[in-house]
Amino acid sequence: MRLALAQLNAVVGDLDGNRELVVDAIRESRAAGADLVVFPELAITGYPPEDLLLRPGFIKAARASLEKIAGATEGITALVGCPLFDRDLANACAILSGGEIRGIYRKQFLPNYGVFDEHRYFAAGRDLVLLRCGDVLVGPTICEDIWQPGPPATDLALAGAQLIVNLSASPFHVGKAEDREEMLVTRARDNASYLAFCNLVGGQDELVFDGHSVVLDDEGEVIARAPGFEECLLVVDLDPTEAIGRRLRDVRRRELERSRESVPEVTVIDVPVAKDAGEPVAPDVTPFVSELEQMRLALGLGVRDYVEKSGFRDVVIAISGGIDSALTAAICVDALGAEHVHTVSMPSRYSSEGTRDDAREVSLNLAADFREIPIEHVVGAFTDALEGSFAGREPDLTEENLQARVRGTMLMALSNKFGWLVISTGNKSEMAVGYATLYGDMVGGFALLKDVFKTDVFRLSRHLNERAGQELIPETTIERPPSAELRADQRDDQSLPPYALLDPVLEAYVELDRSREELLAEFDAETVERVLALVDRSEYKRRQAPPGVKLRPRAFGRDWRLPIAKRWQG
Repeated sequence: MRLALAQLNAVVGDLDGNRELVVDAIRESRAAGADLVVFPELAITGYPPEDLLLRPGFIKAARASLEKIAGATEGITALVGCPLFDRDLANACAILSGGEIRGIYRKQFLPNYGVFDEHRYFAAGRDLVLLRCGDVLVGPTICEDIWQPGPPATDLALAGAQLIVNLSASPFHVGKAEDREEMLVTRARDNASYLAFCNLVGGQDELVFDGHSVVLDDEGEVIARAPGFEECLLVVDLDPTEAIGRRLRDVRRRELERSRESVPEVTVIDVPVAKDAGEPVAPDVTPFVSELEQMRLALGLGVRDYVEKSGFRDVVIAISGGIDSALTAAICVDALGAEHVHTVSMPSRYSSEGTRDDAREVSLNLAADFREIPIEHVVGAFTDALEGSFAGREPDLTEENLQARVRGTMLMALSNKFGWLVISTGNKSEMAVGYATLYGDMVGGFALLKDVFKTDVFRLSRHLNERAGQELIPETTIERPPSAELRADQRDDQSLPPYALLDPVLEAYVELDRSREELLAEFDAETVERVLALVDRSEYKRRQAPPGVKLRPRAFGRDWRLPIAKRWQG
């Protein structure tokens, strides 16, 4: 049979636009001679639609869109992810063929951990569906269904499925694509079935979906793999009936069959196959790229989709001459184009000539719009206005934060005047310990580096330079000791442990949930106590931060839900 996987970038709530994407992919698949085309999970609505699913009008409109898509399936069968209401709401796979809806499979395992909240919206399905495509039996599953080591995949295999397909919206984090494919290899081998995994691609608020759709044979060998972080129609020829021989030789499944207490109901649907698919298709197996390149691609896709899907065209970035703002600007230029990126240097009395020069240089290197707006006189006006109230008190962090808040106000004024989206530049290390100013450097509509540790900021900056074959980010910016430049001779390591010591502690505490006792056994005691106290008391700041790309296994935002007012520490 000839199979097509339509790795699409759906927009949440854009039912008309998503329908156009799906119908175009159906036409392209039919023209390529495909018998079956598979789409991602909830392709009709985009993923995750969240509380749009609680609106009856939205569910009704999604059903109407599905029926229109069905009309485009003459001569081909399509498996399309959609929400479907029938006594209760299901996360469903609609089987469309011959111009109509032929059947429905309902997702059985509803994830309710990390970034997922599907118990809030969906009821779980119970029954199985098989498609008979000529000599091939195909069993549809949806996302979490395939992550489970048993049913429904094992039940489908026992029911005769030679090809198990999975409609997915599997979000990215560093290393996820490789780990996910390793899991799929295990599922293919355990079930002696070919396996086709079709993943969503694109950015949605904090989440990035990386694609990397893949087809494996019954021994777990990769037959075809789509690229990551871009749309793709992956077309592949395969003969899943070859799995029958292995099943006949491997009798373990008979024992599994005998041990089942009950057998789920299976609906078998006959669908047509193409009479003549034409010349064989050479399979594409796109290799995985390096970790740093995956990070670059994920950040670029995340910011581009957030900007465009939110209705913006241009962004504005405070360019300080420091490495965070330089990396932010470089990624935005790569993702959006230099003509859509505006950089603003806002020097104060504490800004060095070196950072002012680097701010200009990085903007020039990137061919981005650059402007300099000195803020000393504005800060002075604030200081004068507060002089009476501050009488008798020495300058402290208050005056430092005033500078950051003046800069935030300037950025928001430019945003209001020109319709530019403010991209904030703080990194995960700073967000974790609260080394950021509310209503100052935290202002913005999107926090691009929110889930990038400072040590990775350095690594990514060097990677961008190496990839470009030139210094997009000046070496002086990379080598200069990090500083907020809010007072004379200020350095980050005067307020925080060095980032090489800080980041491993943050990773262990924030992402791995290590206890104080475990951390004290591994890291310097003074550093641990200091870092834990900073992380725990900074939650109120993180709640007010803009959304940003989820890049790590656990990010601040959707999958970090700690109370602000609490007594427990460590």
